Amino acid sequence: MTIRLRAHHLLCLLTYVGKGYSPAFTVNYDAIARRLSRGEDILLVSGPDDICAPLLDGPEPHCLNESVVERDRLAARDAGDLLARPIQPGLRLDLDAAVLARLRQAFSVGGVRKACHGCEWNELCSAIAAGGFAETKVQRSIAPRRP
Repeated sequence: MTIRLRAHHLLCLLTYVGKGYSPAFTVNYDAIARRLSRGEDILLVSGPDDICAPLLDGPEPHCLNESVVERDRLAARDAGDLLARPIQPGLRLDLDAAVLARLRQAFSVGGVRKACHGCEWNELCSAIAAGGFAETKVQRSIAPRRP
């Protein structure tokens, strides 16, 4: 299976520790984090994605706001510059251990944080990054090489 993500969620998943907008949101995100950790690939989409799904039934879901679309634009630009590839809808991305580590390193020094400006989770994410991303739910390990 493939996980559908909007661009700014590439940044959000770096610091996800199990907190969210509602219990349903957190249960859904936990399941997505497990799938990412097992190596499922990502399909970049425009607009609401698999993480947004539990919020779409509520009144005025914020994932449809123009400010969120702008977060996607900024995150796509910064992540694309870092990864040396265009981050755009339709791209399939393998979030392997090396890519995850590269994104987290850039996130921790502010290199891919323009999309985070004004986000209500910004302080929490900063604290998680400052703590070395301990207890984050998305984890990938580099498989040992065979001789």
